Amino acid sequence: MEILFKDLGTVDYQKAWDYQEKLFKETLTSKLENRNHSSNTKLVHHQLIFCEHPHVYTMGKSGVQSNLLISNEQLENIGAQFYRINRGGDITYHGPGQIVGYPIFDLEIMQLGIKEYVYQLEEAIIRTLGDMYIPASRLKMATGVWLDADNASKARKICAIGVRASRFVTMHGFALNVNTNLAYFKYINPCGFIDKGVTSIEKELGVKQSMDTVKKLLLKYMREVFNADIAPF
Repeated sequence: MEILFKDLGTVDYQKAWDYQEKLFKETLTSKLENRNHSSNTKLVHHQLIFCEHPHVYTMGKSGVQSNLLISNEQLENIGAQFYRINRGGDITYHGPGQIVGYPIFDLEIMQLGIKEYVYQLEEAIIRTLGDMYIPASRLKMATGVWLDADNASKARKICAIGVRASRFVTMHGFALNVNTNLAYFKYINPCGFIDKGVTSIEKELGVKQSMDTVKKLLLKYMREVFNADIAPF
């Protein structure tokens, strides 16, 4: 199995969302055409995008507006945008120094359910952090990757996950805090939590990190966890 990979660098959220939607719709179209015309099968690609965004808050379909703690005027003052989007989950922040990953995968071909898929995304990130001597794990009844998950007073999220799937084709994905300015999280209840903190690799290790190094580790473990080759597109 092959995953096609592209790093978009720093890109406006709307532009990246539009690009995701394009790939998502193309994948769905190919999949449906294969079902209707089995004699002329089109190749369905699994695709993975990495990028960073300028300051932006996104709220999923089940999000509660009150978890955004500031007004539109205050958003403008801190140089941030806000979008309601079509993934699951509540509100999160994206910004410089954060690796955002958008997998457009056909889980039916991968023979994965949605829960197993999210578990494997978490696993790739947990292994990446393990290579950086940061012990990470899952928090019961919550998606994403956490530190000190078994200690209610210390539990803090280092990676948020929110996905959308239609006919087992995915979009949206994960956001790993590497050198992220964590001050921007004080303007929201991250993922709807009011009693959990957030952190970054830089904060945990006490030194700014190489984004390229973390991306290479992420790709290594995405390849390992999903048992796939990764090639540029």
